[in-house]
Formats: sequence, structure tokens, C-alpha cells
Amino acid sequence: MIFQRALRRELTSSAGATFTVLFTIILTWALIRILGQAAGGKVDSSDVVALIAFAALNYLPTVLILTSFISVLMVVTRTYKDSEMVVWFASGQSLTKWVRPVLSFGAPIILLTAMLAFYATPWGKQKSTEYVERFAKREDLQKVSPGQFKESASSNRIFFVEGTSGETASVQNVFVNEVNERGTSVIVAKEGVINALPSGDRFLVLKNGRRYQGTPGQADFQTMEFETYSMRVAAQVQELGSELDAPSMSTAELLKTPTNVARAELLWRISLPITCLILMLLAIPLGFVNPRAGSSTNLIIALLIFFAYNNTVKVVEASVKQGKFAFGSAWWPLHLAALLAVLVLFAWRLNVNHRLHPRRLMASFKRGKVQA
Repeated sequence: MIFQRALRRELTSSAGATFTVLFTIILTWALIRILGQAAGGKVDSSDVVALIAFAALNYLPTVLILTSFISVLMVVTRTYKDSEMVVWFASGQSLTKWVRPVLSFGAPIILLTAMLAFYATPWGKQKSTEYVERFAKREDLQKVSPGQFKESASSNRIFFVEGTSGETASVQNVFVNEVNERGTSVIVAKEGVINALPSGDRFLVLKNGRRYQGTPGQADFQTMEFETYSMRVAAQVQELGSELDAPSMSTAELLKTPTNVARAELLWRISLPITCLILMLLAIPLGFVNPRAGSSTNLIIALLIFFAYNNTVKVVEASVKQGKFAFGSAWWPLHLAALLAVLVLFAWRLNVNHRLHPRRLMASFKRGKVQA
């Protein structure tokens, strides 16, 4: 009991430090990406904080899986490095005695990973999609921030405003550059407002301004002063979330949707907690290290195993999505093979006196070399 409590305490401390580092890296990467989208006019600047939170929620299951894997691996490696495992084996204890405390430590992480995969992450993806769609379906002038040039959704107009009038759709000191079949026109006005007709069409009404029409580089420019000038703004349907993609659908909706895409997404969600469990068990025999050698090799191997496992699950998911494999026969073989690999590695570490064990093979090789 004392050993198990001490081991759980060390695992928790290692997991806390590992999670902090990994989550900080993910959060920084999400911050840079979303700020770039906001600067490019793809998302609203006021939605940046919410979108970062949704992005962090999306990557949290993967971070938890990697955190649990690295934490167990580092603790086991340290016990070998400090020769504590020698005392453990000398007292008649087996490596399998580590399974119970590791599972006791990892059970809350596995449960949290499952809850995130089945409930929280789909909700975060759905809300993130709604935020992006809501901004994309706003009228052109409503997307413009004071002091910034902004391209219209149809890519044939560029807007610039110096200020807005309260919370209305009215803007002040408007500049519009429009390219159409008649050439290039430049419009400047003191004020602009969006008017909606009963038919649903929307028009940008500019007041007290000038319009310049012509081809750049030629002298056939036309100048016109106006009190009011109307231009049509492309109307877009404001209904959001009418068709959700599979990652944004709830688990209950996926179970009701008999499509390959839905089944592939369901396979991915099921794989996350299973992967977390198997990798924690794999870290126990994988943590072996020679006390006189460095411990960085184990970490490199662990990262390679994690990415290979994760990418293989993605390949299986893509195969189900393309209809190459059925869901019922595709979600379990990879995890079963990984579990068998864990059992083989446990047997390999326990039976150190077997003639095919690397230690015996290396010793035989050295004896043969000396005799030669």
C-alpha cells in the first residue's frame, strides 16, 4: 500500500508537469492560428477567445493520452535509472505489480478522455463552426472594422470605413472600390447604411459622396456627385447549422446516422479512451533502461509509437469513411494487436533468462567475439 500510494503520487506529479507543457504548446499554436484567421478577416476578432477555448477542447483528449503515456514511461524509467527496480525485483516482486497502481492512476484520465471524446469535443466543434459560419454570413459592411480594408464575399469590392455609428449598421466616411464588367469604380461617402426590403434583398445606401468610374491609366474617368447612392449587397441565408459535418455531430446523432462518414467518426471517438488505456499499459515494460545509459531514447521511441498508433487509427478511420472496411470489423483489430504487443513485451521483460532475450543474445555475442 505504501508503494502504491507513493507511486500514484509520483505519477500525478509527473502528469501535472507533462500536461502543463503539452497544453501550453497546443494553446500557443491555437492562439497563433486563430489570431492569423482574425487578422485575415476569416473570423470575428471578438470571437477569438471563444474560438481558442473550443480549439483547446478539441485537442484536449489527445493531450491527455500523451500525458498519461509519457508520465508512466518517465516514472518507470526513473526507477530503473535510480536502481530502485533492482531492489523491487530482489524483493520477489514482479513487473506486473505495477499494473494495478498505474490503472488506479489512469482510470480518471481514461474516463475524462471518454467524456471529452463522446460529448465535450463534438460540442466544441459545433460551436466553433457556428461562430465561423455566423461571421461568414454577415453582410459585407458588418464585417468591416474601422480603419481596416476588407474584401467583400464576392471578391469584387473592397471596403474601408473610418468609424461606426453605435450598434447600428451605419458607418461613416466610407470608401468602396468595385470592379465589374464596366471597369473600376471608386465611391467615397460621408455615411453608409444597410436597408432591408420586404423581399429580403439588402442594399447599401451611401449618402453625400462621389463616384469615379473608368479604367485606370486612361483619361475617360467619369465623376458624379450624389446625395444617395444604393448598391445591392448579396443576401445570404442566416440559418446556421442546417447541415453539420460528422465531427460536429453528437454521439447520439452519429448512432442514428447510417453513413460511412458517421461510422468513421464514431470509430475515432471509441479509439481515444482505448488508446489511452493501452498506451499506459505499454509504458510499463517500455520504460526499461540501463542505469548506466541515457533515458532519452525511451522518450523518443515512445513519441514514435504514439504518433504511429494515432496515425494508424486515422488510416483505419479513412478506410471506413471510404467504405473499404465495415465498422464492425474495423474498430477492434488494431487495438487487439496493440494489446497483444503489450502482453508480449511484458512476457519479454519478465523472462529475462530466456535464450532469445536481448541480454542473453548480447552476452553470447560477446563471448563468441572474445573466443574468436
